[in-house]
Amino acid sequence: MGNVLVLNRNFYAIHVASWQKAISLMYRDEAYALDDDCRRYSFDEWKDLSQMIEDNPNGYVRSVNFKIAVPEVIVLAHFDRLPDSEVKFTRKNIYHHYNNRCCYCGKRYGTKELNLDHILPKSRGGKSTWENIVLSCIPCNGNKDNRTPSEAGMKMHYQSSAPTWKPGYAICVKTGMRVKKSWQKFVDSCYWNSEIES
Repeated sequence: MGNVLVLNRNFYAIHVASWQKAISLMYRDEAYALDDDCRRYSFDEWKDLSQMIEDNPNGYVRSVNFKIAVPEVIVLAHFDRLPDSEVKFTRKNIYHHYNNRCCYCGKRYGTKELNLDHILPKSRGGKSTWENIVLSCIPCNGNKDNRTPSEAGMKMHYQSSAPTWKPGYAICVKTGMRVKKSWQKFVDSCYWNSEIES
């Protein structure tokens, strides 16, 4: 049986739970199962619907009297807060924060033409933090080399900074966890949402 994506009442992804936790929340009327069309089902409604589902990719919980499909997504009945008020330090969020623009030449590029640049080079003790990482196009990155912008005589068009938090891209999916097709409308790929190590 698989993991279950948990949404808050406003349909923001906030957590990935075990199937046991998801069924327990539904049984206690603290969450609803969500189908592919974002229709909500109480525990009893989902139990009745489960009798008609022939193949459920997330598996079933069986009792003596009935089976219940393990939903892939649940929505909490009362919780409308959001996780962490701080933006996760992820590739996706860095690209989003700088709007795919090189901080040295100011031009906008596709993601494959940009990379993450340490303002104070990593080889010289620079950390992987919001304050020391910016986007750089490949040519500017080559020009800067293993120097600071001032040492390289390069002006920064955008100063490094931690962004203010915006809902919708806060969840972090564990490395190696399969992002299910039913989750795609709520979360992005693991590569873009996994936190970058210091």
